[in-house]
Amino acid sequence: MSGVSMTAAAPNPHRGEAGLLLDGVAHVLRPTFGALVAAEEELGPLFGLVERASGGELKLAEMVALFWHCLAHPSDHSREDFAEAVTKAGLSACAPALRSLLVQVLKGGG
Repeated sequence: MSGVSMTAAAPNPHRGEAGLLLDGVAHVLRPTFGALVAAEEELGPLFGLVERASGGELKLAEMVALFWHCLAHPSDHSREDFAEAVTKAGLSACAPALRSLLVQVLKGGG
């Protein structure tokens, strides 16, 4: 990982944003209505996604898709490159951002 800090693209918790550091690059995940609708179109009902996550049955591809649709500032990288970076970071590094997005799905706000 390079020395890029999360402050380069700090998430705004008042907007319901989450931060995700992948390969030294800070990403902001913003669960806007449009982003969540796009994720739902691909993944099915979001409540089912939350249920699968709470039951430990969320697939890696589902997590990547949710993150991809919620990227506040999509990069020049492909979705495949993004998925590889998520995989490289590992579940423990991605869990806080996933939890934050799922809470936003359930509670709303931001």
